[in-house]
Amino acid sequence: MSRDTLFDKVWDLHKVSRLPGGSDQIFIGLHLIHEVTSPQAFGSLKDKNLKVKFPSRTVATVDHIVPTDNQSRPFKDNLAEQMIGTLEKNCLQHKIKLFNIGSGNQGIVHVVAPELGLTQPGMTIACGDSHTSTHGAFGSIAFGIGTSQVRDVLATQTIAMNKLKVRQIWCDNKLSKGVYAKDLVLHIINKLGVKAGVGFAYEFAGPAINALSMEERMTICNMSIEGGARCGYINPDEKTYSYIKNKLCAPKNEHWDKALTWWESLKSDENSIYDDVIKLDASKIEPTVTWGITPGQSISINQQIPLLDDLSPNDKLVAEEAYKYMSFNPGQFIKDTPIDVCFIGSCTNGRISDLRVAAKVLKDKKVSKNVKAFVVPGSEKVATQAKKEGLDQIFKDSGFQWREPGCSMCLAMNSDKLIGNQVSASSSNRNFKGRQGSPSGRTLLMSPAMVAAAAINGKVSDVREFIKK
Repeated sequence: MSRDTLFDKVWDLHKVSRLPGGSDQIFIGLHLIHEVTSPQAFGSLKDKNLKVKFPSRTVATVDHIVPTDNQSRPFKDNLAEQMIGTLEKNCLQHKIKLFNIGSGNQGIVHVVAPELGLTQPGMTIACGDSHTSTHGAFGSIAFGIGTSQVRDVLATQTIAMNKLKVRQIWCDNKLSKGVYAKDLVLHIINKLGVKAGVGFAYEFAGPAINALSMEERMTICNMSIEGGARCGYINPDEKTYSYIKNKLCAPKNEHWDKALTWWESLKSDENSIYDDVIKLDASKIEPTVTWGITPGQSISINQQIPLLDDLSPNDKLVAEEAYKYMSFNPGQFIKDTPIDVCFIGSCTNGRISDLRVAAKVLKDKKVSKNVKAFVVPGSEKVATQAKKEGLDQIFKDSGFQWREPGCSMCLAMNSDKLIGNQVSASSSNRNFKGRQGSPSGRTLLMSPAMVAAAAINGKVSDVREFIKK
């Protein structure tokens, strides 16, 4: 059993009691809500005549259903308008802070909370969204929860959970040029498997992790859920504190000094005990692309799609399904696969650094005439900063559509959808069947830089060829 890890420390500090069934009641320090998974939870409170226990610990924004082409109200989609209206009413009634469209702070919940300084080390964080694991990049323990648990947190500020085991994933050396955090996490999921993390918290550590920026660390933790883990986290360091300092909701003055002392005490100890340790060499990782229907089905840009006989018995059934759905042949190279749609955005890769690296590839180049390409900033703050730096114009000049903040085609709950069996080069987090809006649409996950390269060539390409020029 793990001991003296950051996870153990934060868990123990937030444990309220041991419940009769054997699970623990855990206090949630920060509850993030949005328009999709909260209406039923608020409805349940009303049915039971309950109030929100600690409104100041809940923060709301809108992201999943908001259109990215035209955000004027009322929305053209009646359901979307109804959902955002319901959230507005619930937040007003229960005195919950809502970062709405036009506030300057609206955006994808897992982009907004960190950039406002809401996400801090040592916290327990919950949200009705599976990619809440993103916040673990700051040394917090963050869980995606279902609607019934959203209700529980609203009513009690606690959830019931069994304590997780802790696996440390140690990443030696550092990533090479043209290889990014997205490539690293896709590689990890491929090597361990999409179910390997079940029952675990993932601690990402080592020189390669330390070298990453905070936004790159968020990408890593964001996709820990795709490896089956309940959460993923990284021990806080000077980069963490520097990122948080002076943010809108960060501690100020003497409170900052106290917070810093507290955060320093919450790291995993040098002699921490883990339930499992995995080591890999980050310097050997190349640009990585998914070829199948799970994030674990990925290969390096110059590799061939695996043969059935090369796979384990457990992987063969899903591989056969993937070959058929994706219209790929075993042994086929992923490079030069034609692309119809290019999407840069999502809670995984919709931050300012993601837009910068993609814009650098796109500068003075044009999107292939056969490709529809669009970029969706992760938040209003990201959009404002991108415009300040002229990134929006680089995207527009290249042929990308510049959109308003939202989840967009990551899950296609708005009008941003694939059509028919289009192939998408996407910087999002899931390549499940139908994930991007079409029952037969096909998604290839890759880094924003790789999406930009694919947009230019109209096919899966090695971004390193652009970087060398």
